[in-house]
Amino acid sequence: MGREDEDHIKSPLISIISQEDGDGDGDGVFEEMKKQLWLAGPLICVSLLQYSLNLISIMFVGHLGELSLSGASMATSFASVTGFSLFMGMACALDTLCGQSYGAKQYHMLGIYMQRAMVILMLVSIPIALIWLNTGSILKAVGQDPDISREAGVYAQFMLPSLFAYGLLQCLVRFLQTQNIVFPMMVSSGIATLLHVLICWLLVFKSGLGTKGAALANSISYWNNVILLALYVKFSSSCVKTWTGISREAIHGILPFIKLAIPSAVMVCLEMWSFELIVLLSGLLPNPKLETSVLSIW
Repeated sequence: MGREDEDHIKSPLISIISQEDGDGDGDGVFEEMKKQLWLAGPLICVSLLQYSLNLISIMFVGHLGELSLSGASMATSFASVTGFSLFMGMACALDTLCGQSYGAKQYHMLGIYMQRAMVILMLVSIPIALIWLNTGSILKAVGQDPDISREAGVYAQFMLPSLFAYGLLQCLVRFLQTQNIVFPMMVSSGIATLLHVLICWLLVFKSGLGTKGAALANSISYWNNVILLALYVKFSSSCVKTWTGISREAIHGILPFIKLAIPSAVMVCLEMWSFELIVLLSGLLPNPKLETSVLSIW
């Protein structure tokens, strides 16, 4: 990103408009709209590209049969309900903390807050990982079809590495977003998504892993995205002030962070669960393999 682009993004979103200038109001609104779109456009792309990873995997699994598609869809929804939505919500606490520090020009605190969030999310990942390891048993216990539950359990186990990558990814995204560094995120997400298509093709069809390969491809692609963003934070001149290296200060103040993260997680989870529960409930219908497969496409 060039110097002009950086200056354009870092300039105030609301400028002081002279009351004597008759065309000032219209020009000010137009300029503000451009700045908002300059930021919002890449962020929209980032969200769509990250969401497309699971979608692409399910599309590849769809060529393996109805049962495979049902199991992968069920596992993906279960993972979203128990893990992904929770991490997304908890990471939202960084929006507040990093935003306050960036506005107060305490730039070094952004890196500390990000490290603190990473530590907390990695700790939360441990009990969630245990849940994912028992996905098949849990789904079967709540009345899901035994065949679908078994297939979903295998898919969730091979998708387990993506749990840890997703938590780190959300922290990195919030860290960069607060600084208006959006284009590198879009590029890294685009690269990870393009590679994901190739990885899925190799692991699903060429390696013979089938649904296991699709789940493993998810994990690899999420880690690819994390590595790309971590390298950018480490070596980019844009993050010199905000990333000063690993600090012991990150392990302090964990409780205040959790108090802010829990309400954020509740809000995000309630919103996402309303959609994912539809797929989970479809497994209780008379023809669960067909119903779950149809909803996974939807």
